[in-house]
Amino acid sequence: MVMSIYALLRNHVKPSMEQIISALDGNLCRCTGYRPIIDSYASFAKEQTCCQLRGTGQCCLDQEELGCSSSAGVRIRSGLCNPAEFLPVDPTQEFIFPPELMRMAQEQQGKTLIFCSKRTTWISPSSLKELLELKAKYPKAPLVVGNTSLGLNKNDCDAYHPIVLHPLRIPEMQVVSITDDGIVIGATCCLAQLRDILIETIPKLPEEKTKIYQALLQQLRTLAGEQIRSMASLGGHVVSRGSAWDLNPILCAGKSVLNLASDGGKRQIFLDDQFLAGHKHADIEPKEVIVSVLIPYSTKDEFISAFRQAERQKNAFSIVNSGLRVLFSPGTDTIVDLSILYGGIGSTTLSARKSCEKLIGRQWNDQMLSEACKLVLEEISLPPSASGGKVEYRRTLLVSFLFRFYLEVLHGLHQMYPFRYSELSQDKMSALGVLQSGVPQGVQLYQDVDPGQSPQDPVGRPIMHQSGIKHATGEAVFIDDIRPVDRELSLAVVTSIKAHAKIKSIDISEALQVPGVINVVTAKDVPGKNGNDEEEAFAKDKVICVGQIICAVVAETLTQAKHGAKKVKIVYEDLQPVLTIKDAIEHNSYITEERKLEKGDIEKGFKSADKIIEGELHMGGQEHFYLETNSVLVIPRMEDKEMDVYVSTQHATDVQKLVASALNLQSNKIMCHTKRVGGAFGGKITKPSFFAVIAAVAANKTGRPVRFALERNMDMLITGGRHPFFGKYKVGFMKDGRIIAADFQCYINGGCTKDESELVIEYIVLKVDNAYNIPNLRVRGHACKTNLPSNTAFRGFGFPQAGLFVETCIVAVATKTGLPHEKVREKNMYRGVNRTAFKEEFDAENLWKCWKECLDKSDYHSRNAKVEEFNRKNYWKKKGIAIIPMKFSVGFNATYFHQAGALVHIYLDGSVLVTHGGIELGQGIHTKMLQIASRELKIPLSYIHFCETSSTTVPNGKYTAGSVGTEINARAVQDACQILWKRLDPIRRKNPKGKWEDWISEAHKKSISLSATGYFKGYVTNMDWETKKGHAFPYFLYGAACSEVEIDCLTGAHKNIRTDIVMDASFSINPAIDIGQIEGAFIQGVGLYTLEEIYFSPEGEQLTLGPDTYKIPAVCDIPEQFHVYLVPNSCNSIAIYSSKGMGEAGFFLGSSVFFAIRDAVAAARKERGLPLDFTLISPLTAERIRMACDDIFTKMIPKDKPGTYKPWAIDIS
Repeated sequence: MVMSIYALLRNHVKPSMEQIISALDGNLCRCTGYRPIIDSYASFAKEQTCCQLRGTGQCCLDQEELGCSSSAGVRIRSGLCNPAEFLPVDPTQEFIFPPELMRMAQEQQGKTLIFCSKRTTWISPSSLKELLELKAKYPKAPLVVGNTSLGLNKNDCDAYHPIVLHPLRIPEMQVVSITDDGIVIGATCCLAQLRDILIETIPKLPEEKTKIYQALLQQLRTLAGEQIRSMASLGGHVVSRGSAWDLNPILCAGKSVLNLASDGGKRQIFLDDQFLAGHKHADIEPKEVIVSVLIPYSTKDEFISAFRQAERQKNAFSIVNSGLRVLFSPGTDTIVDLSILYGGIGSTTLSARKSCEKLIGRQWNDQMLSEACKLVLEEISLPPSASGGKVEYRRTLLVSFLFRFYLEVLHGLHQMYPFRYSELSQDKMSALGVLQSGVPQGVQLYQDVDPGQSPQDPVGRPIMHQSGIKHATGEAVFIDDIRPVDRELSLAVVTSIKAHAKIKSIDISEALQVPGVINVVTAKDVPGKNGNDEEEAFAKDKVICVGQIICAVVAETLTQAKHGAKKVKIVYEDLQPVLTIKDAIEHNSYITEERKLEKGDIEKGFKSADKIIEGELHMGGQEHFYLETNSVLVIPRMEDKEMDVYVSTQHATDVQKLVASALNLQSNKIMCHTKRVGGAFGGKITKPSFFAVIAAVAANKTGRPVRFALERNMDMLITGGRHPFFGKYKVGFMKDGRIIAADFQCYINGGCTKDESELVIEYIVLKVDNAYNIPNLRVRGHACKTNLPSNTAFRGFGFPQAGLFVETCIVAVATKTGLPHEKVREKNMYRGVNRTAFKEEFDAENLWKCWKECLDKSDYHSRNAKVEEFNRKNYWKKKGIAIIPMKFSVGFNATYFHQAGALVHIYLDGSVLVTHGGIELGQGIHTKMLQIASRELKIPLSYIHFCETSSTTVPNGKYTAGSVGTEINARAVQDACQILWKRLDPIRRKNPKGKWEDWISEAHKKSISLSATGYFKGYVTNMDWETKKGHAFPYFLYGAACSEVEIDCLTGAHKNIRTDIVMDASFSINPAIDIGQIEGAFIQGVGLYTLEEIYFSPEGEQLTLGPDTYKIPAVCDIPEQFHVYLVPNSCNSIAIYSSKGMGEAGFFLGSSVFFAIRDAVAAARKERGLPLDFTLISPLTAERIRMACDDIFTKMIPKDKPGTYKPWAIDIS
C-alpha cells in the first residue's frame, strides 16, 4: 500500500480522495480494517475529508478533550493521531530518477533489446516494421505488455513460450488520436491510460457522442485494481478474450474496429461477436498484430450501457458482465439495431445475436422486454454443472441486466423527448444506477489518561506500533525475508490428489533425475515420531484429504524443487470419502464425543410457550488468508545435532516439541526463533509445527539448511480454516417475544484430524447464548470427521458461528411475533448479576451500558425510521439496519493455557531488553510489553527494546491466542520488572535524586543482579463436562454494533453505509492498538458473514486457492462511516491495569452487517408479498442476496433439479 500511494504521489502531488481510494483498489490488508490507512493517506489529499463528531461541532481529529454526556467528568479523546503534526510533502526532496538509467534508456532508443534465459528469449523491438518481421518469423510468439494474462500461468513449469515479444516501445502502438470517426487508442496503452484519456475527453465532446466512452469508463473504475490497470494493455485485453473481461462486450456492442498490421500489409476488422468467439474468418492471423483500436462515437438515437457484478465491488473478476446497445429510427423508439453481449457465461464473451435479430423493428416497450428476456434465456444457456457454479444466479443476471438497460433507455428517451415519452415511476427509477461506496471516514472515541499521570508513563496512551515504521518502509523482516544462508536448499511438497485412498506406491526415480534436486524425503526418513498422536507429518500408508503432504523434494532452487515434485508418481487405491456434515451424520463420523449443556426444564418450557418454531442455519468456513504464508527456515548446527528453527508460528513450544520428537532429540537441542508473524488469526497454532518437522527432517537427511515457504495456493490447499457450521433450533417463546425454551443442535465440519475441533465445539456449546438469558436451554455439539483438510483455530474460536446461530433464532422470533428486532433482543438480554448455563457468574451491567450507548451513538431509532421511509419509495433498492449485542468470553477453559513467562535484562548503560513467551502477530503485543516495562521501571520507552521470541530465553510458552496473549505475558513482564525495581530499592533510597543510569551503575558495583525472570501462573479456569459446571473463562467483555446497508435487489450488490461500535475495553493499555484490533476484527467478520466463500469439488478438492477466487474485504467493503467508541469508567479487576483483551471480540460484531442486509432483504420480500420467515446462508454473498429478493426475473429462469447433474461445487456445511 505504501508503494501504491508513493507511485500516486510521484504522479499527482495533490491527489483527490477518489484517486487515493482508486490507488488502493488492488491492495489487500487482513489486519487493520483499512480505516487507519485511509485516514493517514487522506492527509495527502487536496480536499478536506474531515467529518464532524455528532452534536459536538468538533473535528474528529481534534486532540482537545471533549465532554461526554454519558460519563460526566470523564475526559474523552477523539482520534488516535494528529495529521497536523505530519511532515508536509515536499516534492523537491524526492529521489530523482537515476540519471544513469535515463541515459541508458536514451541510448537504447532505436535498438532492439534481447534478454535470454535457459527457456525463453524476450525481445523488445523498437519499430513496428521490426515487430512485424519478428511476428512473421515467430507466428506463435505472444505479444506481452503487462503480463497480466500470460503471467497467470507462470506457476505451471510446463507452460512456457520460447519467444516473447514486448511491443511497448513502438510509437504506432501508443497512439492516442481524436478522429472524425472516434477515438483511436494504441494497443499498448494501459487501461489506466485509457481511463484517464476518457476522463479528459468526455467533457470536451457532445454528450450524444460519448455514450460508449461513459460505459467504458464505468467499467474501468471497478475493473481489477490500479496495479493491474496500470500494466494491462487495451490490445492484450481485447485479444486474450477472457470470459470475465469487462471491456470486450462494450467494445463489441459499440462497433469498435481493430487496426491490424503484418509484414503483408494493413487491414481492419470489426471487434464483433465473431471475433470474440474466435471464428477463423473474423480472427487475427498468426502473423498479425493489433496496432490500435478505433472506438467510434455514439449517435443521438443510440444508447449503450455496461454492467458487471462481481464477488467484490473492485479488484474481482466479474461473475457476469454485459454490454448492450440499441439504435432507434431517428425520433422514435423503433429498434433499428440491437446488440446484447454477456461475459462470464461461456469461455468467452457471448452474443444473443439471434434474439437481437428477432427484435429488430419492435417498439421499446414492456411487451418487447418480456419477449427479449424469453429469447435471451433460450439463446444464452448455462449448463447446471458450469464451472464457477452460481448457475441460477448467473441466469438471473442475464435478464436483470437486460431489465436495467431497458429502463435506462426509457429514461434516456424521456430526457431527449420529454413530451413524447413519459418519465419513469419512482419504483422503476430505483432500478437505475449501481451502488458505489464513498470515501470512508472514521471516528474513534476513548477515555483519556488521568491528568495526574506522568507524561513519561505511556500506559493508556495511543502509542504507535513498535514495528510500524519498519512495516511501512519494508524493513520489517519476516521468515522468507531472512537472507539465504550458506548451502541453503529449497523444499517443495507433494500432496495428495485424493480425499481418501490407500497409498499403493511412491516412485521418486524421475524426481531424482531433475537437475538440482538433492533428495526426496518421505515418512521413512523420520528418525523419531512422524507427527503426533492425531496427525502425521508425512502420509505413510493412507491419505485422508486432498492436500495432505506425502513427501518433500529438496533442491538447490525452489523452481527445481517444484519441478521435481511434479515428477513424483503416486499410485492410489480409492476409498469412500466423507465430505459434508450431512455425510458425517449419516455415517456417524465424529471426532469427539457429544458435548452437551442443559439449563432449566426444557420440556416444561416448551409446554408453557405460546408458540414454537423450528429452523436451521448453514454457515460456510473461512480462510485465514494471513498475508505471510506458512514459512520455516531450519539451520542445522555443526555439533550436538542442534538446530535453529526460524518459524512463523503462534506456538513456538509446540514447534520445538514436535521437531525434537521427529528427530528423536531432546527439546534442548531445538532452538525456535520468531521475530514477528505476518498475520495468523489462529491458523498458525498447530500447522507450523508439521511444516517445521518436514523441513527439519529434510535438513537432518541432507545436513544442509532448508527453507520451506508455502506459496499461497499450497497454503490454502494444505491448511484448514474456520469450521463450517450447521445448526438446528427449536425455540419456544411468548407473545411478547420472550424466549422461554430453546433446543440447539450444533455441528461443525472438523476435517480429517482432531486439530482444535474438540475445543471449538466446546466453545460453541459454552458461548451459544451470547447476550441472552434463556431459562430453559439444551445445547448439543458435534464435531464431524470428514475427508477435508483439518479445520483449526480461527479468531473468535467458535463464537462467530454460535453468535450468528442464536441471533438467527432471535430474528425468527421477532418475525413471528411481528415485534421490532431490537425489542426482542432487549426482552431476552441478561440483566444484572446472572449465571451462564454452566453456572459461571457475571454482571451484565456493561452489556446494557454498551447497548444503550450504541442505540444513542448510532441514532438508531431515527435512522431506522429513515430506512423505512427510503424503502417505501424504492422498489429495486432497499436499505436495512440492525443492532447486535455481544457478551464475549475471553481466554481458555483451563488454567494452564494462561501461564506466561518473561525475561528482563538491564544493561550497564541503562538500556533494557525485554523478552517474553508471547508472539507478535501484528496485534502489537511487543508494543504493550514495552509500555508496561516503561511504567513499572519508570523509564522512557526509548530505553527499552524487544529482540525476538525464542525458546532459548523464555521456555514453554503457551500459544498466543484467545485474546489473552498480551495480558498474560504482560503479567510476566510486570513481575520481572517489579523484581528488578525492588532490587534497586536500596540504591534509590540512597540516591533518590539520581538518574536511572547512575542507579544501574551503582547496582552493578554492589553485585545486584540486573536480570530477572517473571512468571504468571495464569487465570484460574475450569470446565467439568460431567457435571456441566465450571468457571470456564477468566472474564467477559461486552459490546454492541449498529450497521446500516443498502442493497441492489436486481444484482444482490450491497453497500456498507455506516457502522457504530461500542466496546467495553475497560482501561485500554493502548487505545490505538485496541481500536485497530476492533476495527480489523470487525472487517474480518464482515468478510466471513458477507463475502468470503470456500468451494470444494464433489471429489473433495478445494477450488478457491488464491486471491483471484477467494475474496477477502478490500477498501471498497468498509463502511463509509466507521465509528468506534470505548466505554469509559469500566473496570476489570482480573487483568493487568484493569484492561481487557480486544483481539477477537470485534469479529462477531461484523454480523450486524449480515442482519442489516437481512433487514433490507426482508423489506424487499415484504413488498413482493413473499414470506418473511426465511433463513439466509452465511456468507451472505451477492448471489444469495439477489436470489432471496425473489421477483419476476428469478421466476422466469430455468431451474435444475438437484440430483440430475453433477455440481461444480458441493456444500460442505
